[in-house]
Amino acid sequence: MVDADLKKRIMQDIYENRMLLTAVRDRPEGWTLHSGQWSPFYIQLRILSSFPQTLKMIGSAMGTLVKEEAAHINRLVGIAFAGIPITTAMSLSTGIPACHTRKVEGVRTEDELRDAIGKYGQHSLLEGEVCDGDAICLVDDLVTGMESKLVARKQVVTELERRGIGNYTIDDIAVVIDRQQGARARANEFKIKLHSLIDLVDDGLSLIKDKMSAEEFNMVSGYLLNPADFRKP
Repeated sequence: MVDADLKKRIMQDIYENRMLLTAVRDRPEGWTLHSGQWSPFYIQLRILSSFPQTLKMIGSAMGTLVKEEAAHINRLVGIAFAGIPITTAMSLSTGIPACHTRKVEGVRTEDELRDAIGKYGQHSLLEGEVCDGDAICLVDDLVTGMESKLVARKQVVTELERRGIGNYTIDDIAVVIDRQQGARARANEFKIKLHSLIDLVDDGLSLIKDKMSAEEFNMVSGYLLNPADFRKP
């Protein structure tokens, strides 16, 4: 089990180093997410490499999470871009080999991915070695609604088919933060196991409550409980 104090240190580092931004503290107009949904807060773990101690803690904690919840995994695949340093840190912590997807610009859905692949040429969609019989876990920084993870999964499957690899599983996804806005239910629909280090509603916000202003905490927690009550300013 991942140590509760370690989770708290990670979450507080994320907040204090402005990898979790809020409309109250950082940007009054808020953010439009990858999904198109507006949000009064934004999590940006793409800059984790600038904070090596935090990244090291996350790699250790995520490695423990996967070892405990998905012991069969023998290959990690980081989703570009934010998932790549996290996956590398996990690999160094656990010894599990790692690969990563290449970024395919302008792709948000599986249909768009199919269209883009036709124009992508012979470039590899996945960097790194994968072997027949591998049990693969996709790794990313966070999850909101699951769509981008399904696209990444399809991208990896397409590349495995290109390489002539037919014996594999890719039914696990690990993230640092689950925003708890529907991703787990969506994952269940596809029989995918979602492993999250920190569930933002259930425990993540409480770990940084003493760091946030009351206005900040109430806005973020209120939005996560009832996003339909909030509108872009």
